[in-house]
Amino acid sequence: MPMNILMVCLGNICRSPLAEGILRTKLTTDFYIDSAGTGGWHVGQSPDVRSIETARNYNIDISHLKARKFSVSDFDTFDHIFVMDQSNYKDVLQLAPDGIAKSKVSLILGPSKEVPDPYYGGQDGFEKVYHLLNQACEEIAKKLKVIP
Repeated sequence: MPMNILMVCLGNICRSPLAEGILRTKLTTDFYIDSAGTGGWHVGQSPDVRSIETARNYNIDISHLKARKFSVSDFDTFDHIFVMDQSNYKDVLQLAPDGIAKSKVSLILGPSKEVPDPYYGGQDGFEKVYHLLNQACEEIAKKLKVIP
């Protein structure tokens, strides 16, 4: 059964839009995939040009995405909420209204593993993040058993 999946990072311009774009290539269009940030500084902005360029290098277009802030209502909308690091995890859990909502949240790379934030680095950091997220999204798609 198709599900709604949310990717979350800090500003929703580097890691989470990249994860959103990657996962969309691995699942059928029956799935609704979105991304958000725990902070609202970049709301309405396109992803970082380095994320767009990295995705484009792998034939993924994320240039149309716009940053948005994570909302408590996302717990109602999404079946799975994948966060990039411990800080995102803590921030999202603090907004969870109950245990059911909390159970939807997990670190995308698994317990105690984090996707590094490439924002303050160079293009090589975005490339590294792409490969981490690509592997994680491959695992997510396998678990959901719907790889096109």
